[in-house]
Amino acid sequence: MKVKCVLCDDIHDLDDGNPLAKKLRNRPIHTYMCETCRARIAKRTEERAETGNFHLYRDPTQDDGW
Repeated sequence: MKVKCVLCDDIHDLDDGNPLAKKLRNRPIHTYMCETCRARIAKRTEERAETGNFHLYRDPTQDDGW
C-alpha cells in the first residue's frame, strides 16, 4: 500500500499486512506520518518542554503515560 506523509509529502510503501496499513485502509480519517517527521516533532516538543514555557494540555481523566 502506498501512503503519503501529511507533512513532507514523501511517498512510502507499507506492507499490506502491516497493522498501520490496515488502520489507514479501514478508517480513511486517519493520516500517515513518516518516522522522520514523527521523530522531528517529538524532538522539537521535548525542546519546547525544557524551556518551561510549554504547557501540554491533556485530558486528566486519561492516563496514557505522560
